[in-house]
Amino acid sequence: MQYISTRGEAPPVSFSEAVATGLAPDAGLYLPESLPSIADKLEDWESLGYADLCFEFLKLFATDIPEDTLRSICHRAYESFDDPAIAPLKTLSDKLHVLELFHGPTLAFKDFALQVLGNLYEEQVRRTGHPITVLGATSGDTGSAAIHGLLGREGMTIFILYPDGRISPLQERQMACTGASNVFPIAIQGTFDDGQLALKEIFANQEFRKKHGLSAINSINLARILAQSVYYIHGWLRLPESQREDCVFVVPTGNFGNVFAGYLACKMGLPISGLRVATNQNDILHRFFTTGDYSLGDVHPSHAPSMDIQVASNFERFLWFHENGDSQRVCEIMQTFKETGSVHFDDFESETFSSSRTNDAEIVNIIRDIHQQYGYTVDPHTACGFKDLDPDRPHVVLSTAHPAKFPDTVIQATGQEPISEALEALKAKEIVTYPLTAEVEAICQFIENHGRAGL
Repeated sequence: MQYISTRGEAPPVSFSEAVATGLAPDAGLYLPESLPSIADKLEDWESLGYADLCFEFLKLFATDIPEDTLRSICHRAYESFDDPAIAPLKTLSDKLHVLELFHGPTLAFKDFALQVLGNLYEEQVRRTGHPITVLGATSGDTGSAAIHGLLGREGMTIFILYPDGRISPLQERQMACTGASNVFPIAIQGTFDDGQLALKEIFANQEFRKKHGLSAINSINLARILAQSVYYIHGWLRLPESQREDCVFVVPTGNFGNVFAGYLACKMGLPISGLRVATNQNDILHRFFTTGDYSLGDVHPSHAPSMDIQVASNFERFLWFHENGDSQRVCEIMQTFKETGSVHFDDFESETFSSSRTNDAEIVNIIRDIHQQYGYTVDPHTACGFKDLDPDRPHVVLSTAHPAKFPDTVIQATGQEPISEALEALKAKEIVTYPLTAEVEAICQFIENHGRAGL
């Protein structure tokens, strides 16, 4: 299978090439040239454990990787998860379920993809003999999951940009307390969007990119999206059969990668009734799905910091499908947005998507209500998923992080401190970060000075 750019100005590449580069040379995002159907495979997949399901799904796409190698990559990815179900489906009431995605090494849903991606990178280095420089931007959980997906692997240097003072202290500690000589957590002045913009500009510099063997760890990397599609299939297969086709999956999201993974699964034949985009007060996606308006706003720090985003990078992939694969139209839309910060789609309608917006006060109230009603504790991001649900329809809320990562908000809501032994151990470790401006030149110079450390 070949992979094409959403902007149509880059040659098709193999799966391994798409993984290695992340962002296409024309600044577009890679997508499969066609989507295989999984509708006739679901019955056979129902009995599979999570790692085997991941292998069966990814082998539809990673056609240039030997099956034995891919199977090993998938199985090793989930060895460090602390629940044998990997992604357990918890039932709160007859029609309300929670898909727990926080049982990986950094207690966040990003582990599902980044443990796989770390193994794919390791295989790439082994196969080619060339070291790589991994560059990413994070609003909280991506950075720590990326770092822990690559720790202890030869031939890799990791640079992660994050907005200084705008992520939780424990999220920062997960990135900054590894003690690894080839890990560089870069605290930038500004927002996540500033870091993401700088990252895209750096990847657009083909000379710099090739010199340092840059590879993208963010969800602009298609391998991350595909690996996340697996837990939608896994969760759907564990629902009562009577609820499957009427079920709505509710997805806390800011960068649109998590919910786009579900959208791809739907387009491949997973019969989900709908996808609900749950945003915090930084609600560009909610505004789009309710009004057709996709316009920049100011980023306001919130109780759900991983969603403090106003430019959803994976939105371009959705646009490609919305515009029926018209790459020229995608280029026009993205150029207009770059120049004006706003695009409006007249008479926009979607049979698949609905959305909600949750402010900070509502987040606290939802955490309190869920705890009192069900004896279950959710983190602030997951709390956004419980806003305005139809009680007559089955819902699966994706629980994106362990509540212990955000203790202050949970204590405010419940009066109880959520505890994780792994996070408690971090509190005694030294924090090592590298403050920088969000200017491309400063970041590139830092990579020049520190690249290939520890190799």
